[in-house]
Amino acid sequence: MLKPENAVLILVDVQEKLSAAMHEKEALIDSTVRVAKGAKILGVPILWTEQNPQGLGPTVPEVREVLTEGEPVTKLSFSCCGEPQFMDAVEKLGRKQVIIGGIESHVCVYQTVADLLGRGFEVQVLADCVSSRTPANRNLGLEKCRQLGAGITSVEMALFEMLGAAEGDKFKQMLKVVK
Repeated sequence: MLKPENAVLILVDVQEKLSAAMHEKEALIDSTVRVAKGAKILGVPILWTEQNPQGLGPTVPEVREVLTEGEPVTKLSFSCCGEPQFMDAVEKLGRKQVIIGGIESHVCVYQTVADLLGRGFEVQVLADCVSSRTPANRNLGLEKCRQLGAGITSVEMALFEMLGAAEGDKFKQMLKVVK
């Protein structure tokens, strides 16, 4: 079970030029905004990356508006783990549960998931927060992540799993996020 005190949310390369080519990009961006807002309510730290931002642009404005703390990690490697600054940030948090979303499912997300699993992290991939240019590649990326041992979840499932109970101020805030 995901626990907010043991989890980190990682958002991979949700950038302007890259997201424009994604299958169902509006749903991807909406889900990414919702999970980021929910993570903030629960006190789950958020790390995010930008692949070659000079070429692919910055993080989409809708997502960037929610990410008010910190800055993105710039990377050129497909796996986020290939960037020492990223791994330093992950290790500094001391959390072993990773919730991950981003693009593309079959490239950067998949390779990051593989590397994190290889380093002993428990990884949950947000199926409604990943995409690729084609539905086939999106699905292949999710399937490969599952074959490696990652769990597949959704924004609502992950957020309510970490919330644990339908009570209190955090629950009321969360209802506004998921609806």
